[in-house]
Amino acid sequence: MEKKILDTPFVKVEPELCKGCGLCIEACPPQVLKFHSKFNSKGYHYAYYMGENCTGCGVCFYACPEPEAIVVYKKGYEYVGEEVA
Repeated sequence: MEKKILDTPFVKVEPELCKGCGLCIEACPPQVLKFHSKFNSKGYHYAYYMGENCTGCGVCFYACPEPEAIVVYKKGYEYVGEEVA
């Protein structure tokens, strides 16, 4: 995987760490998160990023009670990883 500089921010939710409380979904100003129809291994519908319009504000990150469940990648940061769908 190659490094790239992000020209648009995005959010990544770790499905196995999400407990489906919905606080990030409620807190997100541009409303770019929603519950997935699938369940994680703990039996929770987990939050996921719908793929566009994230502003990188980080409100979802601060609303989430689960450490490391949400990572916000801001515009201009170097990113190494899979594309977000």
